[in-house]
Amino acid sequence: MTKRVGVIGGGQLARMMIAPASELGLEIRVLAEQEGMSAQLAATATGDYRDLETVRAFAADVDVVTFDHEHVPQEVLRALVADGIAVHPGPDALRFAQDKLVMRQRLAELGAPQPDWAAVSDRAQLQAFLDDHGGRAVVKTPRGGYDGKGVRVVRAAEEADDWFDAFAGEPILVEELVDFTRELAQQVARRPSGEVVPYPVVETVQRDGVCAEVFAPAPRSSERVIEIAARIGVEIAEGLGVTGMLAVELFETTDERLLVNELAMRPHNSGHWTQDGAVTSQFEQHLRAVCDLPLGSAEPTAEATCMINILGGPEGVDIDERFAPAMEAYPTAKIHTYGKASRPGRKVGHVNVASDDIGDAAYTARAAAAFFA
Repeated sequence: MTKRVGVIGGGQLARMMIAPASELGLEIRVLAEQEGMSAQLAATATGDYRDLETVRAFAADVDVVTFDHEHVPQEVLRALVADGIAVHPGPDALRFAQDKLVMRQRLAELGAPQPDWAAVSDRAQLQAFLDDHGGRAVVKTPRGGYDGKGVRVVRAAEEADDWFDAFAGEPILVEELVDFTRELAQQVARRPSGEVVPYPVVETVQRDGVCAEVFAPAPRSSERVIEIAARIGVEIAEGLGVTGMLAVELFETTDERLLVNELAMRPHNSGHWTQDGAVTSQFEQHLRAVCDLPLGSAEPTAEATCMINILGGPEGVDIDERFAPAMEAYPTAKIHTYGKASRPGRKVGHVNVASDDIGDAAYTARAAAAFFA
């Protein structure tokens, strides 16, 4: 019998699961937040993912529920599990991606390397942390932040007063400002029966808090860094009980230490390169994992792959008319679109180029992406 996969969230990650689901013989259904979203091709329902009855009605017709994002409330997730519905990743794992303070506490218990951090509830506590860490630190809202939102570098405690007010006495997260040489990302797939497959560690480049470029595998990486990144990813996946794709964002320091920055329990921007540069894309692998099917190889199919995000330019620009010129100019570039209207800074697609040379891959991918600027 065909397995029916229900994806909550109608964004580009759900959209990119549609093709591999079809190829695997899976039936995919999407609960979109509204009409006309990226994954509209598979949207069988629209509604509020925070409303239990809406989600319950959607889940009643699928065999497994998974996600395009991590924002579904815990009470909704746990009600689905109580109804006997397979949810991957489950609420016990997903809470570590939903709340950064809970994540930091659990990673400390697991012995995962991470920056110095603290939970602070007022200006005095934050100032004490600043005094102990050279007068600068990163403050984060525990919940709801992504793509640079909910993250702020502060040099004085009063710079976080608005967040203290907004959280009404609940603690927020403060972390040391890490002196890092670059950012890395380690992806791992894990299925409910326990099989785990790590991908090669990749280098990511952030601009204005948004992932702009990914180089896979991470250039100039020692065997030690490669092995440690994979071990961190696998230990976190197993320690948190993750099912599906896990992305572990890492800082690499000047002395080659790796520190865990953040986690995502779903396909992730750092893994888009796998569509055209790995034996098994992250989207196919996620579907395999949540359906408890044997996992595919994560080996690269080229010496190097570069992914460049297409970020929307001026509002109202029709990016569709730019595809043909970009494809003609750079036939080795694989251009992926999300079906979104252009808006400054908005992720509307990405370009992958696989090559035997990382410099060539980066040049071609950047040039193709420039057609959409």
